[in-house]
Amino acid sequence: MSRWIWRHRMAFVVSLLAGCQSLDGYKAEYRYARREPTVERIHGEAIADPYRWLEEYSPETDEWISAQRTATEAWLAEIPARSGIAARLERLWNYERYGNPIREGGRYYYFHNTGLQNQSVLYTADTLDAAPRVFLDPNGWSADGTVALAGYVPSEDGKHVAYGIAEAGSDWTTWKVRDIAAGTDLADEVRWVKFSDPSWSKDGAGFFYTRYDPPAPEAALKQETRFPKICYHRLGAKQQEDVLIYERPDQPNWYLWAWVTEDGKYLTITAASGDSTHNALYYVDLAAPERGVVPLVTDWDASYNYAGNDGGTFWVQTDLAAPRGRVVAIEAARPAKEHWRELISESPDALQGVSVIGDRFFASYLRDAYTRVEIRALDGKPLGAVDLPGIGTARGFQGKRKERETFYSFTSFTSPTAIYRYDVDLGRSAVFRAPKVEFDPTAFQAEQVIYTSKDGTRIPMFIVHKKGIARDGANPTLLYGYGGFNISITPDFSIPYVVWMEMGGVYAVANLRGGGEYGEDWHRAGMRLRKQNVFDDFCAAAEWLTANGYTSPKRLAIYGVSNGGLLVGACMTQRPELFGACIPQVGVLDMLRFHKFTVGWGWVSDYGSADDPEEFGALLAYSPYHNVKDGTRYPPTLITTADHDDRVFPAHSFKFAAALQHAAAPSSGPILIRIDSRAGHGAGRPIAKTIAETADKWAFLVRTLDMQVEFPVAGEMARVAR
Repeated sequence: MSRWIWRHRMAFVVSLLAGCQSLDGYKAEYRYARREPTVERIHGEAIADPYRWLEEYSPETDEWISAQRTATEAWLAEIPARSGIAARLERLWNYERYGNPIREGGRYYYFHNTGLQNQSVLYTADTLDAAPRVFLDPNGWSADGTVALAGYVPSEDGKHVAYGIAEAGSDWTTWKVRDIAAGTDLADEVRWVKFSDPSWSKDGAGFFYTRYDPPAPEAALKQETRFPKICYHRLGAKQQEDVLIYERPDQPNWYLWAWVTEDGKYLTITAASGDSTHNALYYVDLAAPERGVVPLVTDWDASYNYAGNDGGTFWVQTDLAAPRGRVVAIEAARPAKEHWRELISESPDALQGVSVIGDRFFASYLRDAYTRVEIRALDGKPLGAVDLPGIGTARGFQGKRKERETFYSFTSFTSPTAIYRYDVDLGRSAVFRAPKVEFDPTAFQAEQVIYTSKDGTRIPMFIVHKKGIARDGANPTLLYGYGGFNISITPDFSIPYVVWMEMGGVYAVANLRGGGEYGEDWHRAGMRLRKQNVFDDFCAAAEWLTANGYTSPKRLAIYGVSNGGLLVGACMTQRPELFGACIPQVGVLDMLRFHKFTVGWGWVSDYGSADDPEEFGALLAYSPYHNVKDGTRYPPTLITTADHDDRVFPAHSFKFAAALQHAAAPSSGPILIRIDSRAGHGAGRPIAKTIAETADKWAFLVRTLDMQVEFPVAGEMARVAR
């Protein structure tokens, strides 16, 4: 160990012994992190960053993590309701769940989970009526369930399936190939893939995929991920022999995706600059690959999503001159905009996606954040709509142009996800698989309200709870939001929220600006220099819930994940008096340095960058880490992150926790951080870890919101003390 590391490690140990604080009468204690005089001048302004050392993997950081884990676990262990919550979560989660089937190469494939399996199992069947067979079971890939099946793509010839493996929650994926007839893997392996699936060539001889250069071994979870390359892998070859199809060394911050058209004639390439909704489309004529990559739409002035093609005519979903979306036909021979033909015009509802099945367009829309699906002829003529089971969220409608069936899932806040088969010719849906969950959906009610934000904008919000609650301001309430990246938050069944409502809680979901619920204008109203609108929308939701008797500030908790973690961090530092508890999960919390880690550069499209003087001022004004103020009475806070999160670098959470613990007034509630091990941003997390994390979050709220908890046990109610 070097003299420098030893000196600073000893200083850290001394600080651990000196800086302790009792937490709300419990025996557990947390330790203050060492502060260092790191100051950076950005656009002439001095920016203090006393916890930058927590960005480094070092013995000192490891020791701080260990101390925080010990403190958090000790505090949570003192809550009697915690074990009852975990038991109830486990009991309710033990139900069969299915994924949407796909049909390829003469077989069906779909996921199935018997209940408490850490990872869902991929099954295959020759027909829907035939007994399914296990095709891939990731539960045997690791003892703790943290190695996940990250995706699968069957070849059209029915001979092979490419499948991805992700370890410990990382976004990095390794792809292998299974011989279907033999049931064994080939020697083929492609590594360093992220955010993309392979696409098979029509002859099944190989597949196209996007990869990155290997990161430095010691920085695989931290290093910036840039310079993607589209390659072709021929079966039997080694990865270093793969053919480079397309790269842009002059555009390190592009994402690149490649997909072979259904007729096998073209390779379509989508290029996006970070997470911007603006993108470009290219193609390769696979019958004349010597022509190279050909531009189709490269103005970077809107979103362009390939939906299908008819020979050299490409069907593209776009928001150009239509912020809520439309579909146009673009001929490869004359791609100029004056030659485009509009097939589906803009609707009052937000177009979410388009697929082509049975020689029809299936266009999925959001109307006030719930799904409706229109069917159109290939010339755009209306052919009716899919009769969905209710008001909720439908996902799926994938397939091929000549197929006569498709599958979709449907869910709502009180309806577990069921899988439906849709007969294109008959225009009818039939249940393929429907789960049975040990709860009574008639005991709950969901409603949608419209409230007014600070600037007068009308914002929708869903509210779900047990029937018959009193509007006396005493209900413990959990308010969830996201508000970013054009992502829409729609009704969804969730065991954690069912248990929360069984515990007497109200669950509210605000559809904030920055999302995609009302199209691109709604998204842009909450991005870059307008990001403060999102926080104002969320705080206005909290005020509405209090003013309308659902809850009160001391019984209102806010919760958000990733960009939603930023939302919680910004709101609790701007308006701490509004909330009784806060849970920012895997949040983006240092807005001046987010673009320096992993794929953070891609978020500049939504947030802006501290490298820009004007955007720097806006980011500094709301950056949670930089707006923690000494002596402030902050609400009780449980920050959550994971040691293998290579999307939102966990140092965001480390630094925010350290700053809050240092600054919080003595009257503040506990400031805790839960740091999971062998877990990432959320994808592929085993059920056991999800149950444990949810039990900890709900137990935290039981204590901090002063809840009295009851659980249904064997038909009776069992009271559990807080």
